[in-house]
Amino acid sequence: MNNNFTVAKDRDCIVPIRRIDVSAYTIPTDQPESDGTLQWSNTTLVLVEIQAGNQCGLGYSYADTATARLIQDKLADLLLGYDALSLPGAWAIMVHAIRNLGRPGISSMAIAAVDNALWDLKAKLLELPLITLLGRTRDAISVYGSGGFTSYSIEQLQRQLGGWTDTGIQCVKMKVGRKPEQDIERVKAARAAIGDATELFVDANGAYSRKQAIAMAEAFAEFGVVWFEEPVSSDDLEGLRLLRDCGPAGMAISAGEYGYDLYYFRRMLAAGSVDVLQADATRCAGISGFCGAATLCESFGLPLSSHCAPALHTHLGCALRSICHLEYFHDHARIEQMLFDGAQTPQQGKLYPDSSRPGLGLEFKRADAAQYAV
Repeated sequence: MNNNFTVAKDRDCIVPIRRIDVSAYTIPTDQPESDGTLQWSNTTLVLVEIQAGNQCGLGYSYADTATARLIQDKLADLLLGYDALSLPGAWAIMVHAIRNLGRPGISSMAIAAVDNALWDLKAKLLELPLITLLGRTRDAISVYGSGGFTSYSIEQLQRQLGGWTDTGIQCVKMKVGRKPEQDIERVKAARAAIGDATELFVDANGAYSRKQAIAMAEAFAEFGVVWFEEPVSSDDLEGLRLLRDCGPAGMAISAGEYGYDLYYFRRMLAAGSVDVLQADATRCAGISGFCGAATLCESFGLPLSSHCAPALHTHLGCALRSICHLEYFHDHARIEQMLFDGAQTPQQGKLYPDSSRPGLGLEFKRADAAQYAV
């Protein structure tokens, strides 16, 4: 460990961290889900609870049980006794500790769960909602309904997307790419279900080749698609730039959900690969990393959209200037309603942070979650 971090730990502790608990819960999906490149039937939530002073902060990531094990074995003991109010130092300690394990992937998701809990804890210790600790930019943040899985029948697709518009959500997203020959008909059916006033997004999860994606973009434009997410692999920065330059006018190209560090985001932005960057505080080393991504977006003059985990991103969406909207992802929204008291539902297409509760405003429903414990 860097000696500077060790000295800071001994010298500056004000509210020492007393305990860190880690647990994992695997929740079955309500129906089989798939996108252009992956299929799944359950989702695992890794929960971190950190005690300091007279408060307990909670944070989480959507990851795997290996992430929980990494937190327990590699990170938790490092932070015991450290000042719970000194978030930059705690974050630096964790990033330092995983040097030989690699920063992308599980390591960053492990840091994310801990960092998110530390932000919640700090706000609770200060008796503030997180939006107040961060600083308020807006009172509510717009969401887009996200689901429309390729495993859905046409009827299921229309019912889900149309149901969101009925609640006042003005943008919806569907998955494409698993069976490209069916995608145009599915997009046509989606447009019929949501009407002309609702914005339609599509997400290929990198399933198309470059020229295939260009052709699909032109076809989707006929049905008013205004957002094309990961038309090609997010690692293909040149391909994303090609789509951005050659795609239909008015169709935004987006990517970034697989970003784990600021170097990834900076490369994507510098390459001119996206119109809208995406970031996920359960992946990019937590709220601390997410705030860094927001600053990068401001420096490039581009908007940021949060990926999944709506309950975690609500306060961030109302605080950070560069955010344009949040993803109200069906799978995660369902889990957060099941497992957290205080998880908000959209009101006329917007999420409002609960300023009457400190921190993230979430309380874990331990008894309800017990059946899903790994």
